[in-house]
Amino acid sequence: MSDTLNISLAQLDLLVGDVPGNAGKIIAATRRARAEQAADLVLLPELALCGYPPEDLLFHRAFRRKVEQGLARVCEEVGETAVMLGFPEYTGSAIHNSAALIEHGRVSAIYRKGELPNYRVFDEKRYFQPGAQPTVIDCRGLRTGLLVCEDIWQPQATQLARADGAELLVVINASPYEIHKQREREAIARARVRDVGLPLAYVNLVGGQDELVFDGNSFAMDAQGEVVMRAPAFCEGVYPVRFRRNAQRQVVPEAGEVTAELSDEASVYGALVLGVRDYVRKNGFPGVVMGLSGGIDSALTLAIAVDALGKDQVHAVMMPSRYTSGMSLEDAQAQARILGVSYSVLSIEAMFESTLATLKDEFAGRPQDATEENVQSRCRMLILMGISNKTGRMLLTTGNKSEMAVGYATLYGDMAGGFAPIKDCSKQLVYRLANYRNSQGAVIPQRVIERAPSAELRYEQKDSDSLPPYEVLDAILEAFIEEDLSVDEIAARGFDRPTIGRVLDLVKRNEYKRRQAPPGVRVSRRAFGRDWRYPITSGYRR
Repeated sequence: MSDTLNISLAQLDLLVGDVPGNAGKIIAATRRARAEQAADLVLLPELALCGYPPEDLLFHRAFRRKVEQGLARVCEEVGETAVMLGFPEYTGSAIHNSAALIEHGRVSAIYRKGELPNYRVFDEKRYFQPGAQPTVIDCRGLRTGLLVCEDIWQPQATQLARADGAELLVVINASPYEIHKQREREAIARARVRDVGLPLAYVNLVGGQDELVFDGNSFAMDAQGEVVMRAPAFCEGVYPVRFRRNAQRQVVPEAGEVTAELSDEASVYGALVLGVRDYVRKNGFPGVVMGLSGGIDSALTLAIAVDALGKDQVHAVMMPSRYTSGMSLEDAQAQARILGVSYSVLSIEAMFESTLATLKDEFAGRPQDATEENVQSRCRMLILMGISNKTGRMLLTTGNKSEMAVGYATLYGDMAGGFAPIKDCSKQLVYRLANYRNSQGAVIPQRVIERAPSAELRYEQKDSDSLPPYEVLDAILEAFIEEDLSVDEIAARGFDRPTIGRVLDLVKRNEYKRRQAPPGVRVSRRAFGRDWRYPITSGYRR
């Protein structure tokens, strides 16, 4: 029996479905923890063996075999260090979201997740059956309760572990990023440890998976709720924390390095960079191509792309028309030069003229309207998709959440692409992120940030011609999309009803567009995508 327990929190970037690759990373991390940190126990994230979320891969028989083979390989190769990892456990026709404790070449204990989240981005009840029993194991003389993610968001699992003799709680997680999520996690953990009077070790997944980004931020907390160790956000690594039995025979964590929390802008920017990097690289693209207009959205997207992938993997294309200002041309060129990316200028004027000529008879007798504006946007997408097809580079889309919400975007035009980095960023957040990025080293021309936003699809066009001021629009959208407030509740915040009604009508009317939009990084409490499920066809009226 020992009075100390060295735990290594292995926050790894794993690939959904790549069981052999994930097993290899788990083995390598365990060996590193043993060699560099004298680890007695290595904690791996929730469903580490298969990646999170595996979704309907869980139903494939071949996938089940790979999980079984991967678990056997980890048992054989991790050596003497104890490992706790997440895996899908198949028992007859049921599947459990489980944690396996591996010791001495075999699985010595299994805990089945009891609380299955089925809200927002989670749909675990589609796949898993809940467990009902606590699992408390002896780890170097310390009674350790095993938990999985959502189990600490409700009080029952921790209370059951405490009643079964636990002196320490360890929690493996795949908790996705959203703004302010870390302080929410720690507040929940604080409530749990104070409730049961036990310290806690918490490991979280890191990396991008389609729309989700996992931020790491693993931590340890004492029984009073004080964070005594916190790993950095958005970084893979193996981070040590030591627990010991004090003179009063209580288990306490020793103080370690507590990485400072990031600012809102720094954390969102970090999530966007990691989300782009992992989406491009995990899907095997050699780089990206994107349109650069001289406006704020494409300028921020270009900065994110370069920070994620490096300048050599980014190709920016300026596609001017008769409505493109000289300022836009100058600013786009200046940013491309600052960042050192490959840069092309390809006019759409001839293509635009040819398209209008082809449609002349079809349009005869009808006034010009948004149709001609949309033709320009679709001409640009023909060019960008041509470059994407020829080079294999994925097309990044540059639209923001405010535009996506109200349909201020062209279907099969500027909405086209493989990934939309700032899809979940409101226009006001885009400006905040641009200023943040420039504070780290100026890469976006200041004039791009200061000028009035415009799609430049007609002479002297401004976004304000078609939309309320963004400070008004974004506040109404946040109230409706993220808070589900009614018209009356939004009006009580000081917004006039006609404006609210117009905005909400635009949101509902443009659901069909959003269904056809590319995925993008989720950073808010509710993003368009997996946690927004409004019907396209609906008779509901506000």
